[in-house]
Amino acid sequence: MAKEDVLYQHGTLALLVPGLYYGTQSIADLLTHGDTGIGTADGLDGEMVILAGHAYQISGKGKVREMASDELTPFANVHFDQPTNDYDRQNISSADLEKEIFADHQFANQFFAIKIHGTFSHVQTRAIDKQKPPYPPLAEAAKSQHVFEKDDVTGTLIGYYSPDLYQGTTSAGFHVHFLDDDHTFGGHILAYALTEGKVSLQTFSDFNLHLPVYDSHFVQADLNDPELDKQIKAAEH
Repeated sequence: MAKEDVLYQHGTLALLVPGLYYGTQSIADLLTHGDTGIGTADGLDGEMVILAGHAYQISGKGKVREMASDELTPFANVHFDQPTNDYDRQNISSADLEKEIFADHQFANQFFAIKIHGTFSHVQTRAIDKQKPPYPPLAEAAKSQHVFEKDDVTGTLIGYYSPDLYQGTTSAGFHVHFLDDDHTFGGHILAYALTEGKVSLQTFSDFNLHLPVYDSHFVQADLNDPELDKQIKAAEH
């Protein structure tokens, strides 16, 4: 398989739901599997955006910084950025753009990346403060999220669409983050409206799931939660 056909993921959303926020893969190792992506940091410490082989953290205070190679992540997705479709788009909301993508492409049953670089009339994001052991469940941690908003901002939206079948392994549907060009604003996107920009889509034939099998917290955890779907939706959307 070509490396651009592979979506790599370390950890699962189901792992985060009960509070397994311990970092289990280094940024250096993660970046051997892709140069573009999203995730979080050790302790669920904010949101992560990976662009052009650099990992940036947006903290619960809204501060942006580049992460060191030896820092750890409990959950992240990366791929090598080589879009299979790209086109210019103007004046469209997030909901309308998502509908348009599925109207124009037969993507419903596959993983794909979405990246938009452009100017946005409005972006609303969130980030969660670093949690401390004993870690609370994800739904509880998400209640303390900080919400940030910015108008007329130029930057990059990056994230993924995952089919409903993979809920738990991933967050089904669109899961997207944002980083502005000045590296002063970003986070997990709650809403956005695009003024003008380039929409890039990249489909994947292979999904490479890497599990932290040498981490004692992971191997001893009971992840068979009947409320998993409900809890992921509450925390992620």
